[in-house]
Formats: sequence, structure tokens, C-alpha cells
Amino acid sequence: MEFEDKTIVCQDCGKEFVFTAGEQAFYKEKGLDHEPKRCKECRDKRKAAKESQTSK
Repeated sequence: MEFEDKTIVCQDCGKEFVFTAGEQAFYKEKGLDHEPKRCKECRDKRKAAKESQTSK
């Protein structure tokens, strides 16, 4: 299956980001059927917030 880069709008900040063909192949390989909803920056912020919640 051939993938093409896809532009997605982040649900948190509203900025556009590219879901690359390589990332799509990785998602498929891992059995993930959904596309990301957040850009890398917002995913990192969310992850950091969750980690600070669990360390308290």
C-alpha cells in the first residue's frame, strides 16, 4: 500500500501539521487505524501534563 503525506488540523491549537507517509506506514504496522488528532507540540504538552499528574 502506498501512502502520501496528509495535512491535518490539530484539534487543540488549530495549526496544520503533516502526517507523513512514513508515519502512516508506522501506524499501520502497529495496527493503529486512526490518524493523529494533535500536532507533535500539543502531543508533547499533553504527555508532559499527564506525567506531572501521575508524579504527584
